[in-house]
Parts: sequence; structure tokens; C-alpha cells
Amino acid sequence: MAVSKDLFAKISGSSTDNEYFLPLPKGYQKGKTKYVIVMGTVMSGLGKGIFSSCLAKLLQDKGLKVAPIKLEGYLNIDSGTLNPFRHGEVFVLDDGMETDMDLGTYERMLDQNLSRANFATSGQIYSSVLEKERHGDYLGRDVQMIPHVTGEVKMRLRELAVKTEADVVFVEIGGTVGDLENAFYIEAIRELAYEEGPNSCSFVALTYILEPKTLGEQKSKAAQLGIKQLLQLGIQPDIIACRCENPVTEQARQKMSVFGNVPFERVFSMHDSASIYSIPAMLRDCGIDFQVLRMLKLEDRIQLRHERKEWSRWCDFTDKINKETHDITIGITGKYISVRDSYASILNALEHAGIHLGCKVNVKWIDTTDITNANAAEYLKDVDGIIVPGGFGTRGWEGKISCVRYARENNVPYLGLCLGFQAAVIEFARNVCGINKADSTEIITDCKEPVISILPEQKKIEGLGGNMRLGGRDIELKKDTLAWKLFGKASSVRRRFRHRYEVDPEYIAKLEENGMVFSGKAPNQPIMQILELHEHPFFMGTQSHPELTSRPMRPAPMFIALTAAARKRKYPDQKMDEPLAVVEKVAKF
Repeated sequence: MAVSKDLFAKISGSSTDNEYFLPLPKGYQKGKTKYVIVMGTVMSGLGKGIFSSCLAKLLQDKGLKVAPIKLEGYLNIDSGTLNPFRHGEVFVLDDGMETDMDLGTYERMLDQNLSRANFATSGQIYSSVLEKERHGDYLGRDVQMIPHVTGEVKMRLRELAVKTEADVVFVEIGGTVGDLENAFYIEAIRELAYEEGPNSCSFVALTYILEPKTLGEQKSKAAQLGIKQLLQLGIQPDIIACRCENPVTEQARQKMSVFGNVPFERVFSMHDSASIYSIPAMLRDCGIDFQVLRMLKLEDRIQLRHERKEWSRWCDFTDKINKETHDITIGITGKYISVRDSYASILNALEHAGIHLGCKVNVKWIDTTDITNANAAEYLKDVDGIIVPGGFGTRGWEGKISCVRYARENNVPYLGLCLGFQAAVIEFARNVCGINKADSTEIITDCKEPVISILPEQKKIEGLGGNMRLGGRDIELKKDTLAWKLFGKASSVRRRFRHRYEVDPEYIAKLEENGMVFSGKAPNQPIMQILELHEHPFFMGTQSHPELTSRPMRPAPMFIALTAAARKRKYPDQKMDEPLAVVEKVAKF
């Protein structure tokens, strides 16, 4: 059973005359867009975003237009206030939306910029419902979880379908089935499938097959119970993806097939892989992409010529994986190093660069809390390059500055990101320019030499007072600098930002007189955004986060240059291309 086309066309919004509640965005056409919904059982963190993005990529390669959306259960309006120790990195979209790190997975895999329309939280949903209630949009009805809150969820999905003109919307529900905060999302997609009708939605359950070392065999009971919860909520999964460290046995898959009422060929093993970029091939080899196309009746939209071309390009890239001829060690000197997901985009950017250079990039995690000028060498003596990443707060700040000093004085390739840019400016001001009390007003509010501060000019320009500068912005590049050359000698480049504090214009002249080059700035504003030192093998800093826009087949130039410089440092006796030459080669890939 499903809502008929006639009724679907007639009903819109709310009415006291019937119990249907079917809010539809303008221009929505039933049947034009299909939906793939990915949910998790047993435990979170299994890779729902990885599975969803990889499957979306396979359909994208076939010429279909895809649009992902992440539905999060927490009440925060966005991810901006979440602690990296608890939730991993905050991924910033081009429009300034602060989101869950899974949005980064989608952007990298699909090579497309997403927007706030691709991310929703319970806080957003409830806020929208309450705002509509205050405006009388529900025509006097009592506002309830069903149908109004679930209706708002369906509205978000359909608005995304209209905005992107997608053939398939991929819906990832955060957390696991059974979480109280996610219950209304699952009910909403059950209603969506009912309203859209047969062959409109494909449900994927990502589950976990236990493999206790003490037993020496795989156990599927927890996974079975997770599927049972899903069935009790009215959702019949069409596909079961079984996560496990090793390939899931046929016996375990048979059990999941019988218990979940899912054909055996749609129960597949999604075991651990050395690189997430190998997973699309894993899904393709199992035929999961064509299973979905058949279920959603999308075979007539496939463009085989487009698929051959795109898959060939992807294979050219993945063929480079695990074919390293060199290895290097990059030290990431941060304060959230106990949770690797805090720096997920940096790790991906390094992986992208390493794959293209045929170089294995090993990461050494270095907590800067206890680092000083006196002991920095003990922590950094065995690294070939140093990254000082972004962050907030005072802890580890002086340690970061000591790491910058070590890199500058010992010719170690250096890349400073956001706070790492600011640390580089402070270190240079203190130890080269002689501004001994140089610091940031973020660290010392009444510091004597506020080389880094919130600018009065910025407050006027932004109209946002001390609020954060967020999202994509243009950077004006200075001609004949390394940055200008790295970005193809373009006059400007667009990158994403997430910071409050800037280089105070009063100190720019003195910094430049002593050899610091500000090679990128905000157009028509005295706001410095890229720095470099020309007497150093490779020393760059940027207020932006170039790691957020690094893609598998389009690595971030700064990360390629850092990796190439680190490789050249480690193998001084071998003939190695200069960083700039490497960037130019990769750009032609």
C-alpha cells in the first residue's frame, strides 16, 4: 500500500479534515528522485558514511546525479561547539556550515562541494517545527512527533531532491537503530517509503559481525538482534552490509539472510580495507550497485560510456595505492592526538598526496603540552616534516611555537594550518624580529605585543563582531611567490576558514622587513592568509584549512609540496623533484 498519485498531488501541508500530512516543496515530482537509506546496528562508528559515499560514487559514475544527507540525533544546531575528543573533527562546508566529519567523506568520495542542505540535526528539525508552530503554519492542529516532526524530516529530504535535481538521495542516519534520539528519523523514512510507493526506497542495514579471538569464529547473534530491532520499527532492509575485521564467512552471511529476510546475494562482507578508496571496488565486485539500480528501477538512466570513463580514471588512482617507493614521517603536533578523528581531513590530505607521490606517509603524533625550546629536538628529531594544525585554547600553545622554531631553525619542511599559521607568525616575531612579548590576544587577552588579535577593521568588515570567520573565501595571491606558483599562477584561490584571530596590521611591515612573505591576503582587506619563508626548503602557513578541500584525484597543493619536501629531506642523495615541480606533475593527472 502507498499514497496514490492523485492523493499525493492533492495533499500538501496540514489540514483538520484528514489525517494525512504531506508537506511538499514547490516543484517536487513523485518518482523522479529515489532514496537509499543507510542505518547502523550493534554499534556506531562502523562506517555508514564510508559505505554510503562509496555506493553513491558507483551510481554517480554511471551518470546518475546523487545527493547525500546526514541526519544527526543530537540537539546541537550544528557541530561547531562539539569537543573533538568526543566527536572528531568539525568539517566546515563552503557555505560556512559546521558539520559532522562524515560530510568530509562524502565530499572527498564524490568530489563535490556540499551545503547546509546536506546536513540536519534534531536541533534543526525541532527548531524549524517550533518556528512554524509559532507562525500558525499547522492551522490550529496540536503539533506532535507524528506527523509534524517526521513531516519536517521528509520535507528536508524532498527539498534536497528538488534543489539538487538528484536521481538518488542518500540518507545516512547517525548512531544506531534503537537510539532514542534517532527513533523519529526511522519513523520518518518508513513514512517516506509508504508515501513514495514501491521501488522508491532502498534500505541498507550496516551491522557488525563479532569475531572474539578467544572463540576463533565469527558470531552473528548481536547483528541478528540489531536487524530484529529494525524489523520491529517497520523497516524491512533490502541490503545487509556486514562489517568485520576479516571477510565474513558464508555461514554467517546465510544466518543474516535468513534472520533478516534478505536475499543471500544482498548480504555481503564489508571487511577492513587498507584504504577506504578500495571499498568502491569491493562493492562493485559484489554487484551491490546493480542490486540497488534494479530495486529502484533506475536501469534506464545508466550511461555506460560515462561509467567506463569515470571508472577508468578511478582505477588509475587506486592502482597507485600500496605501491610506495619511499616513506617519510610527518609529525602532527596537536592537542587532540588521542582521538585520531580529530584530524581526519589532515590524514586524508596526507594520504592523497602520498598516493600520488608513490610515498608512504607515516604520522607521528606529538602532544605539544610538554614541549619547550629546550626539549623540542627530543620530540622532533626523527620527523621529515612538521604540521601544526588548528585548535582553540591555551593548552599546548607554547609547545606549538617551539615546534615552529625547531622547523625554521633546522630546515625541516613545515606547514602551519590556522592556529599553526598564527604560531608561525608569533615565533618569527619573537625570535627573528625581536618582539619578545609577541603573543595572541586569544591566549593572553591583555598581552603587551598583540601580533595576533581580533581587528577593529575585521569587525567592521564582517559585521559579526568577534564571531568566527567561517566557510569558503577568496585569497588574493601575490605574484612570483611560492603560493602563487603552487596554485597555478592564479590571481586568487578559494579556501575554507574557521578562525577568529588575525595578524594585526601594525606588525606586518616589521615581519616583512625581516623576511616573512605574506603571499596571500583577503581581497581589499589588510588580513593576511598565507605566509612563506623563501630561505627555507619549505615553510608555509595558512589561516585557511586546505585539508578540507583535498580530494583523492585533486590533492591539496600545500600538502603535496610538504610531502615532496619531506621526501627530498629524507633522501638527500637521491634525485628528487622540487616540491613545485611535483605539484605541477600531479595537477596534470
